[in-house]
Amino acid sequence: MSFSKMLGWTVAAGTAFALAGCGSAPIPLAKNFELTSQYKVRSAGHWELVSRDVVAQTRATLEKSGYAPNTPLHVAAPAQPSAFDLGFRDFLITGLVQDGAAVQQSPGAVLEVSYNTQVVRHNSDRPHFIPGQFTMLAGGLMAAYGLRNEHIDAKLLATLGLTTAMDFANSINSGGPTNTELILTTTVTRGGQYVARKTDVYYLENADTPLFLLPTHYRAVNMKVVSQ
Repeated sequence: MSFSKMLGWTVAAGTAFALAGCGSAPIPLAKNFELTSQYKVRSAGHWELVSRDVVAQTRATLEKSGYAPNTPLHVAAPAQPSAFDLGFRDFLITGLVQDGAAVQQSPGAVLEVSYNTQVVRHNSDRPHFIPGQFTMLAGGLMAAYGLRNEHIDAKLLATLGLTTAMDFANSINSGGPTNTELILTTTVTRGGQYVARKTDVYYLENADTPLFLLPTHYRAVNMKVVSQ
């Protein structure tokens, strides 16, 4: 038996042994989710864009549910609104009125529109780059070229490097992912029954977190202990 064949059998046996050992594990293996993207809210102008999306989808859902476009509704405000809550409510009312909705100032309308926010803080590191469509496209072209020509051309390697840089630039230009996220839920109810509901998640700059928290959560409170 030649050395090359013997080496091939050895590699094959080692691979089979390794695969057999992969049939069990003491704990579940970690796995990444599929590639996704997420908007980052960085200005009051972004608050308006978020409200426009909420208005469009809410109106569409109500229409599918059989409600007339002029059905009276009221937009409720949270009991202890944050800076974002106040601005978002104004944007939401403005968007609804401009879209032709019949918005009432006082409660008691047929439909009640409310929203709530939850700020999520992660302590783990946030990677600033995830390979995206440019890199995957170039990688696919490189694989096809290599199969056809049985080698990888230097120009294709340069292309892969360029597309990787483009993905990196897209992430960096947005400021990259942060440790803080906002869960925003908008709800429409009638008589205690859910009529429409929309939940979205956005990145927040860590330094902007106080804009989305209740005042009592970030207000500095000085306490003095007095002996009795």
